[in-house]
Amino acid sequence: MDVAVVGLGWWGQKVLDELTDSARVRPVLAVDPEPAGRARAEARGLPTTADLQEALADPAVEAVVLCSPHRFHSAQIVAAAEAGKHVFCEKPFSTTVADADVALAAVAAAGVQLGVGHERRFEPPVVELQDRCRSGDLGTPLVFEGNFSQDKFLALPPDNWRLSSVEAPVGPLSATGIHLVDLAVSVLGEPVEVWARLATRATSFGNGDTLSVTLGFAGGGTASITAILTTPFIGRMCVLGSEGWMEIRDRAHPEAPAGWDVTTRHRDGQPSTRFVPPAPAVRDNLERFADAVEGRAEYPVTPADVRATVRAFEAITRSALSGRVERVT
Repeated sequence: MDVAVVGLGWWGQKVLDELTDSARVRPVLAVDPEPAGRARAEARGLPTTADLQEALADPAVEAVVLCSPHRFHSAQIVAAAEAGKHVFCEKPFSTTVADADVALAAVAAAGVQLGVGHERRFEPPVVELQDRCRSGDLGTPLVFEGNFSQDKFLALPPDNWRLSSVEAPVGPLSATGIHLVDLAVSVLGEPVEVWARLATRATSFGNGDTLSVTLGFAGGGTASITAILTTPFIGRMCVLGSEGWMEIRDRAHPEAPAGWDVTTRHRDGQPSTRFVPPAPAVRDNLERFADAVEGRAEYPVTPADVRATVRAFEAITRSALSGRVERVT
């Protein structure tokens, strides 16, 4: 499947790296308004353009992969869908439900496939965790715990959009926390209320460096999520069920995975820990998107999942700024 990659910053370059040896997805055009971004793609031998419309008008481009700042996502998704292009959008899909609804409606009306950059769903131990939750192996899932913290943003210049209180008003949420929100949704379903606390404790970031979130779900499930932008990398998630639990610990940042240590325990049993070797989850996500485009397999992140995660994102933002428990409306 021939794609145009839109946005050639840190993650856009990571996507191009991941697709270098993919037999399923081939970048044929790179799009970025900034000359520096285009120069990096041209050094790879890719043709470039500063104009998204040029990519959308190109019959050789079957799909667009959006790695642009999230404030552009909704309009770019609509434009791509109306041009008949399949759309893979990096997280967060959007920051408001209103924008998400416009984008999802455009995708549905055009009949194009949607993919989302929640690559953590494609990590082998996370796939296993979801299977265990669906099958009842852990009993009733009661609580999801997750921590995804990193210090990569310490190297960013102060004027970078990722540190802007306007562009990314709850920085740890759009950076890493949204992955855990998506995973909690995949396990526990629809969130109904949230309490979030955002602070700037150890940096000068305009949009916070420390976030703690408690999500309440329909049916009584709870998620406890932490995302910090100054702590050296730590990645951990655990589902606590009525009959057992499963914990996944990352050995390295998902940008360059080094595998996972996975521990499970069931009632009347002993904890069992094993190592799961690394896997290219970013590429696997994009290739699964290609499979869905070609009708080979269903894409596992549904539009309903996307909307639930955006609803939670919007409510977390409200709660982080208000300090109150907020309904997920």
